[in-house]
Amino acid sequence: MNIRKFKESGRCEVIALWERCKLVRPQNDTDRDIDLKVSFQSEMFFVGFEYDSLVAAVMADYEGRRGGGNYLADDLIVQHSGNGVMKSHAEGILKNLGGVKLNLQMRSINSVVLGIYDSICYIKDDRAPLGRHLS
Repeated sequence: MNIRKFKESGRCEVIALWERCKLVRPQNDTDRDIDLKVSFQSEMFFVGFEYDSLVAAVMADYEGRRGGGNYLADDLIVQHSGNGVMKSHAEGILKNLGGVKLNLQMRSINSVVLGIYDSICYIKDDRAPLGRHLS
């Protein structure tokens, strides 16, 4: 897979990938989410291509100790044939920055993907994720 930083010209392709991977919800404003990421740590927004097709993307972040991965989409994982190249790329970037942990945000109803991550030693943290919309 060829991984590079997000370019504005690929916005529609990224949103289509997120939709294929069932990451978009009615409350998500994907264009706004991309705008926010491009304005903050844009160097950690990665896309992956197989040949000329966009097959993976992740919005990674780093706060000095831990990193995160949001909108982690991987067509190959969804098709049960991938090996998490985009996740591995984010892990490597964060490790090189000194990060000690990668937190991924997954929807609890996504049992297929949760099973895949369980099989590669990702564990559910003993936490209760809380969120509040600020708008």
